[in-house]
Amino acid sequence: MSWLVVALGISVFIVVITFAVSSFLPYGVDWHEAFRPAALALLSGRSPYDIDKFYNPPWGLLPLLPLALLPENFGRGLLFAISLLSLTTVAYRLKARPVALVAFLLSPPVLHGLLNANIDCLAMLGFVLPPQLGLPFVLIKPQVGIGMAIFWLAEAWREGRVRKVLQIFWPTLLLSAASVALYGLWPLRFQEITNYSRNFNASLWPLSISVGLALSALSIYKRNHRYAMASAPFLSPHVVFHSYAGPLAALLPATRWMIIVTIALWILALLKVLNLFGAE
Repeated sequence: MSWLVVALGISVFIVVITFAVSSFLPYGVDWHEAFRPAALALLSGRSPYDIDKFYNPPWGLLPLLPLALLPENFGRGLLFAISLLSLTTVAYRLKARPVALVAFLLSPPVLHGLLNANIDCLAMLGFVLPPQLGLPFVLIKPQVGIGMAIFWLAEAWREGRVRKVLQIFWPTLLLSAASVALYGLWPLRFQEITNYSRNFNASLWPLSISVGLALSALSIYKRNHRYAMASAPFLSPHVVFHSYAGPLAALLPATRWMIIVTIALWILALLKVLNLFGAE
């Protein structure tokens, strides 16, 4: 009975959020310009890379295919609801307290991703999945999840050398090989994304590389995946602001720090807005 109540509650939540978002929020730019067009291209038998602004691994579109068939705003609303549920699942699996979850969901990076209708939530969901299943998820957005991939590689090598590495990585290697066979060397498109995002790129690369490497090394040395969760944006030359939700998720078990960092991010965001108005 308790599972029935939970399922009913989740269903009501999805319906309410979907209708509210689709009715009252403007379109999400990433859903409108990248993910929905790429998903529709895939459904029609074309390459998703016919869409200029789509750069992600093609398997990241698979969960979006049913949403793309819906009217655009309705699909965007459903993505918003699924994103909230995914982020809540991450918080639950990391044993976050409710206050930390609320602070996380109200933080500027998370709200930015939700309003833009991005899919960082899928990469972050990979943080709390078993490595073999989580690896394709975290690599949907390398600037969010590459640190976890490095951590799982090190853990697999530590536990069973080549055999364990192959056991964990073969599904993702197979997906990657199949996608290259179908769509060519799509990973080379990553070279184009820094040009596309130069006006809104929030990466601190290359200055941040030392931070990313230090966090990655700490995760391997201490065998603590939370450092790995935080490392990816500091290793990437392309990071949009909402992808810093990944490092923020690493703070979910630390309620006090989550609140402090969220407040600090809001102060920085407000200062940025005031600076923009002052420049005008």
